[in-house]
Amino acid sequence: MEPLTIAFLAGGCLFLFLALGIPVGVAMGLVGVGGMLLSLGPRLAFGQLQTLPFAVVNDYSLAVLPMFVLMGVLAEAAGVTTEVFRVAELWLRRLKGGLYQAVIVGSAVFAAISGSTAVNAVVFTRIAFPEMLRYGYSRSLSLGAIAGAGSFAAMIPPSITMVIYAVMTEQSVGQLLIAGVIPGVITAAVYLFGVRILVGVMPSLAPPIHEAASRREKVRALGRIWPIPVLLMLVLGGIYAGTFPPSAAGAVGAFGTLLYALVRMKGARGWLIPALQDAAFISCILFIVLIGGLLLSRMLVIVGVIDDIVLGVTAIADTPLKFMIMASIVYLILGCFLDTTSMMVVTLPFFFPVVVELGIDPIWFGIVLVKLIEISVVTPPVGINLFAVMGAVGDRASFGDIYKGVMPFILFDLVVLALLVFIPGLATWLPQQMLAN
Repeated sequence: MEPLTIAFLAGGCLFLFLALGIPVGVAMGLVGVGGMLLSLGPRLAFGQLQTLPFAVVNDYSLAVLPMFVLMGVLAEAAGVTTEVFRVAELWLRRLKGGLYQAVIVGSAVFAAISGSTAVNAVVFTRIAFPEMLRYGYSRSLSLGAIAGAGSFAAMIPPSITMVIYAVMTEQSVGQLLIAGVIPGVITAAVYLFGVRILVGVMPSLAPPIHEAASRREKVRALGRIWPIPVLLMLVLGGIYAGTFPPSAAGAVGAFGTLLYALVRMKGARGWLIPALQDAAFISCILFIVLIGGLLLSRMLVIVGVIDDIVLGVTAIADTPLKFMIMASIVYLILGCFLDTTSMMVVTLPFFFPVVVELGIDPIWFGIVLVKLIEISVVTPPVGINLFAVMGAVGDRASFGDIYKGVMPFILFDLVVLALLVFIPGLATWLPQQMLAN
């Protein structure tokens, strides 16, 4: 059987399994093992099935995944999200569009603890949306700000998405995490600037809030969250300076977050065991998705599919710009159906060999890829983050409200994407300084 025929059959089977509701990790694993069985026989197929899963879970570099997951789960269980939004609200509420800006800043800070875009969006919908309605803010723009800012978790380190990209493409986890710092900050800054312009042009979107918070109240609120930025600076600073590898940095972050949560919750009773169970469950799902994706990737390489795909794609998209346009279209479509991790694991076996063939910087491509994923999860009609927000908001808003509100933030993301494409140094400068040090 021709390699491209195998590729089409594998792709068709994969999407059929997904349509039937089979979990994406299991679906990819079935397609990968099935393809090896049919083309290479049971000995090789079962040999891969025996060795690859163990190699993945035994990989020291992947220990960072459950550590980052644990950081996010512990922080959420301890109510850090509420405190972060409360601090941002107290400091920014008197500005024009202050609550929009509080959501953006709060999401950026929480993204540095939680690696899930959907979780970020759901949490801020529950916390911030009622406050925004209470002060007369635009229902649609409020939901758009929450959905858009929720996507920060894919870019701002510590990012689970970055770790999976690094492992699947054999790039440095530390360099990828550091590379996301500047693009993440720029995205938040563009959101803040864009919201300020929107509110300036249409003041009815954000009526002024006259309730002022005292300086003492603001400082006291900061005192409740100061360990979080200190901890994040320790984790990212340690990676940047080479003090410890990403896996050790994840352990430092998880341990520090645990201490913070124990102090804040005054003990471990009633919350710690469920939090650990949630972290274990999420980590297992991530590893299943990763193992399934690697089985699929291994099958495509062994049967020769990748070589034919590279030739086919480079014949159509023979320059980096053409390839990025094609990849952008693919990710915008996939964002309607898959979460960030699944999108990356499904597509990288096909796309990354083309990246290598075209001589594209893999670190830069990784950052642009993450930005495309951020856009795809908030793109109507069925971006994953939009469904997450809608599920959290209940009957207080319609999909029409969310679609209308998220459009300005998609425009802001496209501005950031253009900056990353035309100024690659925004993604590559910090990792280069890290190597120089």
